[in-house]
Amino acid sequence: SETEKFSIGGDKLISWGENNDFPQKADLMIGKTGVLNTGLKFLRNLTLGQGIFPCLLDGIDDAGNEILKPVQNRELELFLSSRVVRRYLEKVLRDYLKFGISFVQFIPSLSGDKFAGLNTLNALHSRLTEFKNGDQYCYVSGKFPDTPSAENAIKMRVLSEYDPEWDLELLKSNGGLKGQSMVYVVRDSWSNNDHYSSPVWQSAHTAGWIDIANSIPKFLLKAYDQQLTLKWHIQIPYSYWEKRFPYAEYPEGSEARKQAINEHMTSVERNLCGKENADKPLITMYGVNESNGRIEEEWKITALDNKSKDSDRLVTSAAANSEILFALMINPNVMGAGMPGGTYAGQSGGSNIREAFLVNIANAWIDRQNILDPLECYLRFNGVKDVELRFRNTILTTLDTGAGTKKVVS
Repeated sequence: SETEKFSIGGDKLISWGENNDFPQKADLMIGKTGVLNTGLKFLRNLTLGQGIFPCLLDGIDDAGNEILKPVQNRELELFLSSRVVRRYLEKVLRDYLKFGISFVQFIPSLSGDKFAGLNTLNALHSRLTEFKNGDQYCYVSGKFPDTPSAENAIKMRVLSEYDPEWDLELLKSNGGLKGQSMVYVVRDSWSNNDHYSSPVWQSAHTAGWIDIANSIPKFLLKAYDQQLTLKWHIQIPYSYWEKRFPYAEYPEGSEARKQAINEHMTSVERNLCGKENADKPLITMYGVNESNGRIEEEWKITALDNKSKDSDRLVTSAAANSEILFALMINPNVMGAGMPGGTYAGQSGGSNIREAFLVNIANAWIDRQNILDPLECYLRFNGVKDVELRFRNTILTTLDTGAGTKKVVS
């Protein structure tokens, strides 16, 4: 809850969740929910595409497409393809998708007029203060969700969300950047929360679908561990055994007759069970009492009804998986989760998957801009002007085009 607060030193911080532990609980929930974990990783990989590259925008063609020209700056190209930037993109998008918010640290040079590096802070260890005189700060501590002391936390100023570049220039002119890291907060603003944004999958959790997806595997595992796996009930009358193994042939009080009966039943079971005996017929005989015409010595074989319908549980599990993917705006067919019939039926053919994949790329535009904003701000503050950043994409195509994939930029 954003109304709950706690203090570090003289600063009041906003609790992230009811017990200041929302990201910790969310991380555990994602880790144990297969479809949610995989869906978020899919979105991360899809959004990042095949990486970014610098270019110059040289106008728009008649079809409304951008005309891009390469940038002749080898140093910039090496920086954007470096591990520093790749690590930044991967981690900022990880927290953005998992928790709805990311925290990017700008590390200044010794002179304070440029940045020496950028680093994505782990959202698990980051918390925000309330606004005071228009300023906000980010505290970083491995003690969260517990309240750390001021000595066990690092305090950094948060850049203005309205215009972070103007904020940086103002701080630079006042000497406020020297020896002081700044934090650029990247939010998914869909939730309307002022401090911590809610992740896109939160609706599936609120509706209970994530709990259902986690409950069904536990139920099935417990059912398999504890269920009785009896399939047939075979009823054999005592009269059959009296003729098959007469008492007169065995010493009185001997266990030999019981042993003979057990061995006989074992041999019957051995000849009927196992894959090599599949569809094998069971032939039995019975006698009729001549005095009353009643059937005697008849074996009765009855199939036992399994009250636990595992197929019903799996259908519910598939529905929960689909609802979670819907919350992530992922077509289940892209993940190979298309169902052949019923409410959640869908086509899983190549055309359907390609179209869903293209829709995902189109929807990724705003998220891509959000995670590029800090990087573009970093570059412009360091003097790289008029350069645009674009993503490379691999687009699935049909075989009649002569290629399985093609490269595009966005």
